[in-house]
Amino acid sequence: MKHDDIIYLLPILSVGIGAIVLMLLSPIKRFSIHRLSLITLFFLVVALLSNAINFGQVYSVTPFSGVFSSMLIIDTFSGYFSSIILTGGIVTVLMGTHYFEKMNMLRGELFSLLLFAVFGMMLLVETVELFTSFIALEIASISLYALIGFQKNIQRRVEASFRYLILGSISGIMLLFGTTLMYAGTRSTNILEIAKYISTHASDNMILVITGGTLILITFLFKIAAFPFQNWSIDAYDGAPLPVTAFMASTFKVAIFGFILRFVLVDFHKLIAIWSDILFYIAILTLLYGSLLAVFQTNLKRMLAYSSIVHTGYLLIAFVSISGSGENASTSIIFYLIAYFLSSMGAFGMLSYIASDDHLRITYEDFRGFAHIRPYMAAMMSIFLLSLAGIPSTIGFIGKFYIFEGAIEAGYTTLAIAGILATFVSIYYYFKLIALMYFYPSAEMTNVPPLKGLPPLIMAIMALAVIWGGIGNTLISFFPGIDFLIDTAKFAYQSLFM
Repeated sequence: MKHDDIIYLLPILSVGIGAIVLMLLSPIKRFSIHRLSLITLFFLVVALLSNAINFGQVYSVTPFSGVFSSMLIIDTFSGYFSSIILTGGIVTVLMGTHYFEKMNMLRGELFSLLLFAVFGMMLLVETVELFTSFIALEIASISLYALIGFQKNIQRRVEASFRYLILGSISGIMLLFGTTLMYAGTRSTNILEIAKYISTHASDNMILVITGGTLILITFLFKIAAFPFQNWSIDAYDGAPLPVTAFMASTFKVAIFGFILRFVLVDFHKLIAIWSDILFYIAILTLLYGSLLAVFQTNLKRMLAYSSIVHTGYLLIAFVSISGSGENASTSIIFYLIAYFLSSMGAFGMLSYIASDDHLRITYEDFRGFAHIRPYMAAMMSIFLLSLAGIPSTIGFIGKFYIFEGAIEAGYTTLAIAGILATFVSIYYYFKLIALMYFYPSAEMTNVPPLKGLPPLIMAIMALAVIWGGIGNTLISFFPGIDFLIDTAKFAYQSLFM
């Protein structure tokens, strides 16, 4: 047994063992909910710290290659995405506990499901074998189905879970069928072996491979809620508890992009041009659809759900640009995922903290004059919204800048213009909430939660990270800032080709 291999696998092992331990402990009454939440945080923090051992280095290893048949690769790329996924799990536990307590849905099984979801997402970004990726995706998806419908006494939760289950199963079948076709064409399901096959064969002799890859691409488009596969996301996001919505909209999307980026860059980079024209129009339609429907929303949760579709459109712009600007476009996706994660997780988290004490406060009008009652909460919410809108001095602006720059460099100026127009539209529905909080008299609010406990502290740290990601090195040159994050994204890209 190799000692180094155990160290590389320690993050995902910690999460997997934690999920099983919590599943076994949850029926035992002497383990209180707060104790179980601390156990959950322990396993997640251990995983995050062990994942950070090689942070800042370019590495790529295949742990226990004989045992796992080289199905797993631990590299800078997977470490980068695993860090975001683990952070998402930690933030969900810290910010969601307050909500779960108020909604009387806090039980031990919830933490076990959350860890199983994190485990599946980590496995998804570490695997280079297609059947294993299917298993990883199903582990994460089934856990999310259960988390969405965890409150069985609320009908819309159960309906959202059931709809997502049906449509998610269909997308899983497409992934499985695509994998079968890939095997029929190449006699392998390892993406590194498939890459060798593609590099030595002409496109005319790869009908099965191209068809299988297209089915896998459709699964990817479904999971990231791209047009025309986006309708499930609105039902699921709106029906799910707010912390679960935050986890799905940010962390799960990060994991899906981690999987498809490895698949495309290592395996299908030669054939990405075949999909470019289709993805070009999908990106534009995704931006258009999400922007138009977000404008007409009065419910904040649905507005953020539709805006997440718009952000999928931004990421698809960079995805299309890979064919003309591989490293820059890929790096911009990797970086933008951090920007979107911080902003989206913060906005949904703030909404869940506020709504937990007053479940009716979820519309624009309910936040009228909120800054006069809770100025610090309003300030943090505004920072997250400004970042989502891509306003300068936030990390969201830097992320969009690199995406649009990569698109122009790759010759997709039309996509860059479409993204900029969508950004201008987003200013309306994000600034509408900011204006209502600051420039209108206070609405009649009851049970306004005070700033106490860990959730406000976590949100404050995330708000500072959003600002620091936009202006960091201009204040203190020696402290890690935007350049550090961009370099880390580049290291993640470079590790794919070691």
